[in-house]
Amino acid sequence: MCAANNNQEKPANLLTNTHQTCPRLASILNLHEFEKAAKRHLPHSIFSYIANTAEDGRTARSNATSFEKLEFIPRALVNVTNVSQKTSILGTTYEAPFGIAPMGLAALSAYRGDLVMASAAEQAGIPMIMSGSSLIRMETLAQQSPATWFQAYLPAGREAIKALVERVREAGFNHLVITVDVPVATNPDNNRRAGFSSPLRPSIKLAWDGLTHPRWFFSTFFRTIAKHGLPHFENNYASRGAPIFSASVNRDISDRGGLDWEDLAYIRELWTGNLTLKGVLNVDDAVRAYKVGVDALIVSNHGGRQLDGAVSPLTVLPSIVNAVGDIPVMIDSGFRRGTDVLKALALGASFVFIGRPFGYAAAVAGEEGVKHAATLLRNEIARDMALLGITDLKQLNTSFIYNQPNTQR
Repeated sequence: MCAANNNQEKPANLLTNTHQTCPRLASILNLHEFEKAAKRHLPHSIFSYIANTAEDGRTARSNATSFEKLEFIPRALVNVTNVSQKTSILGTTYEAPFGIAPMGLAALSAYRGDLVMASAAEQAGIPMIMSGSSLIRMETLAQQSPATWFQAYLPAGREAIKALVERVREAGFNHLVITVDVPVATNPDNNRRAGFSSPLRPSIKLAWDGLTHPRWFFSTFFRTIAKHGLPHFENNYASRGAPIFSASVNRDISDRGGLDWEDLAYIRELWTGNLTLKGVLNVDDAVRAYKVGVDALIVSNHGGRQLDGAVSPLTVLPSIVNAVGDIPVMIDSGFRRGTDVLKALALGASFVFIGRPFGYAAAVAGEEGVKHAATLLRNEIARDMALLGITDLKQLNTSFIYNQPNTQR
């Protein structure tokens, strides 16, 4: 991998670009370009798993077009020589208003992918949420990066829930994120067409796919097998889960369909740290979660990976903020530019999480890739804040947005 970047501040609130110490990143100038680079680097089946959207992709397209429907109204003649994007959320101040969303199977696309992203996030001063569908033990990551948040897919049954929550606590996490928009597995047709299945099935096509991408095969897949053995789902239960080639991996999905609001209330009793509910799109659900006592929400449609035709989070964000504004309302799904982040903040979001681009960055260039992605986005936000005529994110509100969505439902 490339030499580490010191990320020292430059004039005009911009950070040093990582490509000065990592030539492979020199041509990557924004988050979109990490996807193109990852598509060249990764086997088709692995790339397609990350990029996958449900069915006909309507939800993913809605996420993208929701940003296009909003336009800025900037302020002029504002002294913007000192711009700060520091953001406080749930008791911690971060260097930017965004973090890394949870991504399952990250260690398939980048060697020790979860550890790479957590370390890079820590150095960039932003949060990272570890996925419950990780192939690396939560205890290993918590020891390396204790400030990381943990996202859980809850198993069925109070005993299994209690055991998992206790394991998360004992690992040392203070932030627990419960994802609620995956009661069943999504329609698998697009993944199957790309050669990716659950469980993974060894085949000549899959083997050829890997061998024709030798940098990924030797630096990620072979290296993982040689040093750590066959990857397992490590964190869906209190005990180790099934290996990625085992037919029993689908048990983890089938166990989620029976969860209800009483289970969430039970978790609230068990968990004394910060509790965030992820995957909320309905105002009534947001209000109910607020009454249960969650500390924060993440408005999300899972990046368009689950229900096709679901509303974009940006569209319903103002209504949810109006309903439960006493707690932080965060958001993810489809964010790629600094302007995307600022539009969400102007509509009332407290924080933004971004997934796929950081996964692509880890695949392409490891820790340096993730830091470069964070630097690119922070620099975009700094420039865009100056162009908007603001010096602090607290100054953002709906007066900076034209054609804002109707906040009444």
